[in-house]
Amino acid sequence: MKKLLMALVLTLSITGSAFAETYTFVVPQKPGSGTTIWTEIVLKELQRFLPEDTLKLRNFPGARDIPAVNAFQNELRFDNTIVMVSHGGNGVSFLQEQVDYNYADWESIGMMNLNIIVGKRLDADLENIVFASKSGRVPDAMGMALLLCGPMGSIAEYTTCFKEHVNWVPGFGNGGDRRLAFKRGELTVDRENPAAYKKHVASNPDAEVWFHHGILQADGSHADDPNYPGKQMEILYEAKWGEAPSGPMYDSYVLVKSFRDALQKAFWVNAGNPNAEKLQKALLEMSKDEKAIAAIQKKVGKYDWVIGEQGNARRDTLMSFVTEESLRNLVAFSNNALNIKAVYKSKILGELANPKVAVTKEPEKTGILNTIKSWFKND
Repeated sequence: MKKLLMALVLTLSITGSAFAETYTFVVPQKPGSGTTIWTEIVLKELQRFLPEDTLKLRNFPGARDIPAVNAFQNELRFDNTIVMVSHGGNGVSFLQEQVDYNYADWESIGMMNLNIIVGKRLDADLENIVFASKSGRVPDAMGMALLLCGPMGSIAEYTTCFKEHVNWVPGFGNGGDRRLAFKRGELTVDRENPAAYKKHVASNPDAEVWFHHGILQADGSHADDPNYPGKQMEILYEAKWGEAPSGPMYDSYVLVKSFRDALQKAFWVNAGNPNAEKLQKALLEMSKDEKAIAAIQKKVGKYDWVIGEQGNARRDTLMSFVTEESLRNLVAFSNNALNIKAVYKSKILGELANPKVAVTKEPEKTGILNTIKSWFKND
């Protein structure tokens, strides 16, 4: 363990010169995860636009994928060569768990404006769904509740209906076990980000798309996904129930799916990082390069990039969705329907809502070591 800790410290050390840098992209999940797959795809293309620099991916998993992001907030972001790769579960945890990190303290390098696709087995009984539980899957559970239960008044009614139709199964520690269970039919519904869906679900002859959550637009609305047209939750809901979804449950669903999906694959540095402009420029060039576009679309699908200031603006749009009612109802459904220990965080409506003045400091090697030790202690 001591050797492993020292190796991790060394990978986070600044190496290079004024002419070349080694950038470490921190993924808060295990190798093979959906976020790891996506990051590997993108970094392979991005490297061509930073030819003098080295881009490295480092996986630092921890409980509910939170420890690495907390470490970035508290320590690692002050190293100008470290880039945080956030994913959707981090957005859900930000809304309803006691985490240290705050997106308003960071600067966006860029984010892919992605979606989450929910697949089902061809033989799935939608009156009795078996679905793997995890905190990042709250939007999927809420989407299912809306589709299955239709117009209802209260969160309590949706909670009861959800429990009648969905078996929310704990115990799947990694994506490999979950994907195998879905392939075997032990799980009847599963969901993935676009890259993982193409790799693991689209190739399964016994599965098909059930619904997706739509793609967040600059004005705060959600559009149908052209990669999976006609399968947006709202479209299917209206076709089934004869009216558009609305009400407290839907408002909370929009809140949590927006945070989860818009932030699910994003690159961040500390606000004021002097390398931000260089990284943003490289990502912008990559996003316009025909070879890079073709390579990424082949494995992920056709999705747009939101880069630099546009990414910061997208983050600020998300904060506008937060209301006291939608936040309280989200916490209530997570606690009572999903057995997630969610907490109402009033500070999201105040002190966390506004971008901060850039704060920088010298990295403290002892602090980084203590942070890494805490990851293993809490994992």
